Amino acid sequence: MCSACGFPPAVGHWTDAGGATPHERLKIRFARANLINRLLKPLGITATDAGTLPGIQLSNGMGKTVICPTIEDVWRQVEIFTGNPYDPLRVN
Repeated sequence: MCSACGFPPAVGHWTDAGGATPHERLKIRFARANLINRLLKPLGITATDAGTLPGIQLSNGMGKTVICPTIEDVWRQVEIFTGNPYDPLRVN
């Protein structure tokens, strides 16, 4: 992934649609990370996307940070951090 232009790491993923310019692609990445962060906050997990690394960085609040290249990897890592299945569509 190019950190300067914001091209997505997994070309063609539906969550990357709509960004015609590098600026728009970065805005989409930041908005996506913000939404994921709000979903995971009750679990004590933070999600960030600085725009300089591919993917989303997840931190468990206990010193462990993992870079997740795709959104699917985010949900798998949440399960590893919590030890429980996680379905982002069934969040309370």
